[in-house]
Formats: sequence, C-alpha cells, structure tokens
Amino acid sequence: MKKTTIGLVVGTRGFFPSSLAVSGRKDMIAKLEKSGYKVLIPSEDATNYGAVETLADAKVYARFFKDHDEEIQGIVVTLPNFGDEIGIVETLERSRLNVPVLVHAWDDKTSQMDMAHRRDAFCGKLSVCNNLYQRSIPFTNTTLHTCSIDSKEFEADLIRFNQICRVVSGLRGARLGAIGQRPNAFNTVRYSEKLLQDSGITVSTVDLSEIISTAQNWDDDKSQQDKLKEIDDYGPIIEGTPPEHVKRSANLSLAVEKWVEEMEIDASAIQCWDSIEKNYGCATCLSMSMMGEAGKPSACETDVMGALSMLALQLASGEPSGFLDWNNNYDDDRDSCINIHCSNYPKSFIGGEFEIGNLDILGASIGPEKCFGALKAQVKAGPMTYLRISTDDVKGTIKAYVGEGDFRDDPIDTAGGVALCHVDNLQGLMSYMCENGFEHHVAMNRSLSSDALKEALGKYMGWDVYQHKS
Repeated sequence: MKKTTIGLVVGTRGFFPSSLAVSGRKDMIAKLEKSGYKVLIPSEDATNYGAVETLADAKVYARFFKDHDEEIQGIVVTLPNFGDEIGIVETLERSRLNVPVLVHAWDDKTSQMDMAHRRDAFCGKLSVCNNLYQRSIPFTNTTLHTCSIDSKEFEADLIRFNQICRVVSGLRGARLGAIGQRPNAFNTVRYSEKLLQDSGITVSTVDLSEIISTAQNWDDDKSQQDKLKEIDDYGPIIEGTPPEHVKRSANLSLAVEKWVEEMEIDASAIQCWDSIEKNYGCATCLSMSMMGEAGKPSACETDVMGALSMLALQLASGEPSGFLDWNNNYDDDRDSCINIHCSNYPKSFIGGEFEIGNLDILGASIGPEKCFGALKAQVKAGPMTYLRISTDDVKGTIKAYVGEGDFRDDPIDTAGGVALCHVDNLQGLMSYMCENGFEHHVAMNRSLSSDALKEALGKYMGWDVYQHKS
C-alpha cells in the first residue's frame, strides 16, 4: 500500500523552552516515518527552531504546504510546549489544503516541572482546538488529551488517522462506473449523481450493450488466453463446466476491465439479474470478484452507492470488500443473521475454500448454461466492519451507517455465498435501517475500521453518519 503523505506542524511559544520544540520536531518526524507515513515539513532553518509561532512562520509553512498540495493527504499538529494557537490556525487556514488534521500534545512529567522542562501543552491544546473550532476547521483529536508519542494510545491514533486520510483522499475525486441501468425491480438502488458530484465523486456510465458487444467481438487471442489462465489460477471451477462458459466469462472480464481502465474507474456497479445472463450468457460475479481482489471493487444490480461503500471500506483497511444482502434471521439468535449473495465476493474476503459454478436461483429459471460465474462458499470466521452509504434525495443529503461485528463459522446449508454475521444489538441496527430508509445491500470488510470511517465520512466528507454500538 502506498504511504500516506503528511504535513507536519510543530507549535512553539516564545516563553516556553525552545529546546522542547527542537527535540519534539525531530522525535515526531521519526515516529511518523516509523509508522509508515511520508512526512513533509519545511527545513529546520526556515523558521525559528523549525516550528510555527508567528504569522511570518505561518506564511512559510503555508507556502510550503501549498507547493505540495497535490501530495499532502493530512496534517499532524504537535505541541511539544504550549504552542501559539494563532500561528497554527493561520498555517492551516492559509494553506487551504482541506485535509484531515490530527492535533497532538505532549505529556508533562511531574518530575520535570521546572521552567527548563515544563511543557504546558495540556493547556495549549485547548487554545489550539478552540481556535480551530472558531474558524470551522475540522480536526481529529487523540484518544488521550496529552500523551507520549510512544504510547499505545498514540500508536493506535496514528493507525486510525492513516485510515481517515486514505478514505478522504480516496473518495474526493473518486470515479465510479455504472455499467448498465438499474434492474427495473430494484428501486432500492436509486441514487443521486448530483449529490455525489457535490462531494467530488464523479459517476461515468456505459450501456450494457456496449460491454456485451465488446465481449462478443473480443478477438485478441493472447489476452483471452491470459485471462483464462488467470481464472484457472483464481479458484476451482465446478467439474463438468463447458470450456465455452469459462471463455464467455473471460471475455466479459476483458470487456469490463477495458472500460474501467479507459475511464479510470475506482469502483463499479454492473447490471445483473437478469439482463446479462439472457443477452450474453453468463453471470458477472466472477469478473467482479477478480476486479475486487485486484483493488477495483464492483457491486451488483448497478448499485453505485454499494460500490462506493465497498471502496470506502477498502480505502480504510487496504483489504477487498464483499457485497451482501442482509438476508435471513438465524433462528432465535437475535444478534446474528445470515447474509447472502450469488456471489461476487473477492476470494480473500471469503477467506477459505470456494468453488466457481452457476447461479443457483436464476439458473433454475432461465437455465444454468446462461449463469456460469458465481463464487460459492461460506465466509470464514473473523472480525468485520459493515458500511452502507446512501443518498437521501428527499433531504438532499448523503447518509451512512457503519459498525463492527464478526463472521461466525457455524455451517449454513444453503446456496450461494453465505456469511453468518454476529452484530451486538442487531435488532437495534435493523430498526434504525428500516426507520431511516436504508437498502438491503451492505458492504462488508475483514477489518475493524468503523471509528475511522465514522470520522472520515462524517467530519471530513460532511455526510450524516450513524455508528452502531451495542
């Protein structure tokens, strides 16, 4: 995964020990780099002690950050002493980066409260945050008001902030692909392109007939053979599957991937159930699964908001996302349910054995010979985060819910891609979804990243986000 690039702001104040600013700058740079960040900061001799105090210092930092505005994904503000709140907020306001900001302050030690070592950052942080609030500059707080940079809490803060920065920078300017129109019966996948565009997210569209035509007329034998080998290496195909069914799926993958590459698409949603099966002769699941495994998530039934949800989860965790239905209760266990799709799950999302075969339900009605490409498995046990982003067109807002749970491995004897999910207070979540008009589709990911997603989507993207808790 590419390193997140951070701009570092070191605060200082004249009548506090400048040596703390010098050592704090050096130690924080080392800590951030060790934590996997790329750090950008003006040279130490660009300002007094390499820190920000005066308006002149703020201008130096702001110019530097503006020169690197296409690189910087977040800002870390650190207070080795009280710091000058005006200098810090002027830096952020003048740089106009509009990126996530983490505010950190250093601990004092009662054994070092003499004037040569006393920091007063505990107090200074309140002044910095007050001024950020006055100027409507959103920021992320550390878990502890002040802390050592080597504390486990701060290390967790850096991991979470990294996730926040990846999500925000990845969604702003994201390009989503709608391949085909929504199936007529699926009013649930309606959405507003204009609301997405207002958040910097662009939707490109293509008629399904264009993809089908490209697939039917694919004549590059080399790329076709390479894709067939890729499919063979990807997972086991059910015995007795005719080679022409696999070839049809390979050509579909090549056609979709060609359009995705040409349009620079970050995540896609494809019309399925049942147009492509009837008009082309295979399911889209395998193509979508392989794209998701390669970092290009793809959702079913032209659910563009589902694709966006998958992308946000992937940006937070660095892992592929699955796309599922909230589908069945689990007997009398009211904190568990069964989630199912046909499925298009990336193989690492499944986490265990699977096989590639035909759609079960649709295959029974239109014929299995038109339905090859579904990944069949039960999702392996482990932690998970779930997310659904939706446009509320009536209110003119984008909304989301997010939370955490886990996959269980109790066997479920049913068709498709199956996941047994446990969520504390599941009934409360279902009630919230019903009352607030959320869809039956949900994106899931093998990670615990709901805190970062709540912060990224709510505070920085400006969306209405509900984080489900027990």
